[in-house]
Amino acid sequence: MNNFKLEALHHLNFAYLNDLSETELSEHTIKKIKADKFPGFPCRVTLEDAAIGETVFLLNYDFHNVNSPYRASGPIFVRANQLTKTYTQNEIPIMFNHRLLSIRGYNKEAMMIFADVCEGRFLKDKLLQILENPKIEYIHLHNAKPGCFNCIVKRI
Repeated sequence: MNNFKLEALHHLNFAYLNDLSETELSEHTIKKIKADKFPGFPCRVTLEDAAIGETVFLLNYDFHNVNSPYRASGPIFVRANQLTKTYTQNEIPIMFNHRLLSIRGYNKEAMMIFADVCEGRFLKDKLLQILENPKIEYIHLHNAKPGCFNCIVKRI
């Protein structure tokens, strides 16, 4: 079986955001927002949607910092004052269940060799199927409609 693990971004990379003033956030083109709908503000540190009224930061993040034409960055939400949540083998966080996802598989040279979309409720089976290809080293999950990066999926 081709087991996997979803990895949220590490909270220490974003802890500084909690201490920045509105002016400092603005200077770094970071927005501080109160979540006004649920779901709608998916946190990349917890892989959970922010609750209504919860503070989130919207910032550009270099999520695929590789030596490849597929190097990429884009907008992400991070909930204020949250610790990284870890997930068990083959566990799919609830926030993916109600999203259309773009799935991108990369080889060891960081070249995309697979791409598809999937309803989140079918994600586990889709990931197990994709990982049958031994050339796929890791997978990125994105929200298909806005295109935002969610997390990396690694083989275990």
